[in-house]
Amino acid sequence: MPVPEEPTAPPEPTGSERRVSRKTVLRAAAALGAAPLLVGGPVALARERPAPGSATALAPTPDCHDGDEPTVEQMEGPYFKPDSPLRTSLVTSGTPGTRLTVTGYVFGRACRPVPGVLLDFWQADHDGAYDNGGYAFRGHQFSTAQGAFGLSTIVPGLYPGRTRHLHVKLQAPGGRVVTTQLYFPGEPRNGTDTLFDSRLLMNLRQAGPGQEGTFDFVLDVSQDPTTPPTTPPPTTPPTGTWTPGRAYRAGDGATYAGLPYRCLQAHTAVTGWEPPNVPALWQRL
Repeated sequence: MPVPEEPTAPPEPTGSERRVSRKTVLRAAAALGAAPLLVGGPVALARERPAPGSATALAPTPDCHDGDEPTVEQMEGPYFKPDSPLRTSLVTSGTPGTRLTVTGYVFGRACRPVPGVLLDFWQADHDGAYDNGGYAFRGHQFSTAQGAFGLSTIVPGLYPGRTRHLHVKLQAPGGRVVTTQLYFPGEPRNGTDTLFDSRLLMNLRQAGPGQEGTFDFVLDVSQDPTTPPTTPPPTTPPTGTWTPGRAYRAGDGATYAGLPYRCLQAHTAVTGWEPPNVPALWQRL
């Protein structure tokens, strides 16, 4: 069983909610239907905002000059392991626990998406234990050309001294490593965990028997607001069927199950990294 992570001094009071900022309004191209957030999940996202004309609808914002600060950093803890597998799903059909998906974007200081950011996640299993001998509930991925990421996992279990949390390391291309944690709203232990910081609360909603979380990271990456976002690599017409063992470059095309895809990150294809399974590597055209 895990031993408690060494506590540090409590964070400065920040209130029980992360405030709505301009990046949260700009984060999605289109709002999806609103759904009730779980208790304690107060931050409105563009994809969750009420219908236009509603008394609580968020007004459009023309720029990002609202003082968005970089994501709060936190301790690594004793259970990080390097060389995690490249994957966006940490579960199989037989994995016990409540299913959880976490999605969001990585932004720079000008509220522009940052592509190619390494995100390395690790967490406890359903019983609150970390796999220190293997790589269960460990995996890394890269943000897409639009700065998006997505993780399929389970709600981590509890262990002595800590509230529920996910660990993550982020590194923009050429940037330094940022280590932090993500927290769950409404957890009783949030009030007693000395590492807990409300600025790192995910938005959380019930999705059938599982849960869906959202969070946007802001890295201290310099961006010129007048410069267009990074242009994705040009699309190369599909050159054949996706094949394990083949080296693909960013921009290469391939078909899988009759559908066209574009390679986002240079890599050598292996079984298990089929295009539909690794959106960090392949984009559906």
